[in-house]
Amino acid sequence: MNEETPMLFDVPATPAVPVKGEASAYPVHRIFCVGRNYAAHAAEMGFEVDREAPFYFTKPASAIVHTGATIPYPPGTQNYHYEMELVVAIGKPVFKADEKEAASAVYGYAAGLDMTRRDLQLASREKGRPWDLGKSFEKSAIIGEITKAADYGEIGRQRIWLTVNDETKQDSHLKDLIWKVPELISHLSGYYHLIPGDLIYTGTPAGVGPVVAGDVLAGGIDGLAGISLTIGDPE
Repeated sequence: MNEETPMLFDVPATPAVPVKGEASAYPVHRIFCVGRNYAAHAAEMGFEVDREAPFYFTKPASAIVHTGATIPYPPGTQNYHYEMELVVAIGKPVFKADEKEAASAVYGYAAGLDMTRRDLQLASREKGRPWDLGKSFEKSAIIGEITKAADYGEIGRQRIWLTVNDETKQDSHLKDLIWKVPELISHLSGYYHLIPGDLIYTGTPAGVGPVVAGDVLAGGIDGLAGISLTIGDPE
């Protein structure tokens, strides 16, 4: 096929994320998510820290939702959770990269929410099955404006936090990431050709919990644009 080959149906538009100081947006290709990347969160989920290797799950690009949205409570769950995260946007192709090359591949950073159907995730985990129903669903990857890496500086003691209805639920620092950003990109690039448009949700601190219709979430990471989300009624 070529670019002139007609399609059987309309192709959905590519999701894109605003970038601070840019008129053009960042188009999203893939979303990789890191599991249990803060020790306290691993503990609250019943696990010890594993430094053998990071592990991942994915979400479709269609999961992207811009900050400030109202999204419906999703179907099939009675235990819908928030997970506040640092998001890394890839800015150049990398494959089998060392940590130095991996660090240079970062385009920018954003605040994000990995929304989770926790009951479905745990049910799948107990049966040794994939987490797709719990993690990979529509409107489950909320994201704020991207700040370019050169304007943000080094990842370190920046605070990461989340409130639900003005009550603080998560409060930690990026220095507590088990696998640092260059390590994650280097490791992931051993299995994928990472390209511009790929996002990495780097994991959540302790304090995850359920939300219901009517709840208002607000979060932030020092130096990045904040994020907000309202949970609407079920569809």
